[in-house]
Amino acid sequence: MTTNHIVSIKNVSKSFNKNIVLKSINLEISAGEIFGLLGPSGAGKTTLVKQLVGLDVPSEGSNEIFQKKMPSLDLIERVGYMAQSDALYEELTAKENLEFFASLYGLKGAIRQKRISEVLEFVLLSEHLNKLVSNYSGGMKRRLSLATALLHEPELLILDEPTVGIDPVLRKSIWDGFQDLKRKGTTIIITTHVMDEAEKCDRLGMIRDGELIAIGTPEQLRESTNTASIEDAFLVYGGAK
Repeated sequence: MTTNHIVSIKNVSKSFNKNIVLKSINLEISAGEIFGLLGPSGAGKTTLVKQLVGLDVPSEGSNEIFQKKMPSLDLIERVGYMAQSDALYEELTAKENLEFFASLYGLKGAIRQKRISEVLEFVLLSEHLNKLVSNYSGGMKRRLSLATALLHEPELLILDEPTVGIDPVLRKSIWDGFQDLKRKGTTIIITTHVMDEAEKCDRLGMIRDGELIAIGTPEQLRESTNTASIEDAFLVYGGAK
């Protein structure tokens, strides 16, 4: 039996000592959708996406990507990950950072240079190619981190609050880029606590205190709670606890 589920999270729980961070998460994410994990800071979003890229493991349950149990080194080239904190070398220029990450993914020659140009254009940093990252603003560092995650054209893109610190005009441009990637078949998982970004996702998983309290399209979540906004829907589902 075939399935187009790229991600399958099965009864996943996570505890650190006696602190329960995730509670019995069950979730499937299909190919070519933008899926948003919406919730406040400390809800468990980052813990969950770290497990999806193999940086953490559940205390109970399992995570599968492309029908393979994580963590799996075989899947590194098929997944792009942007962490909440920027993993950049500040003593290097943007170009040098991208050259380094491109080499990790085995990109060489003309293909490497083409991808570096494309991702810099995607995040609107082409004019700052040779600037030291230490001279970048916080928002520019976020955009460069996104560029490194896109370099190898991953099938699955996992982004942990990618637009924090980015101004609204640039954020819109980046979201337009996400929609382009989706049209090309890329599956995107985004964590956010920004309500207008949640509206742009195909489906949402609302998470609070380590529990998924609702899953559905933005329209479904508003209709089922008889509310006019995702923020109000979140409160109805239990976000105000």
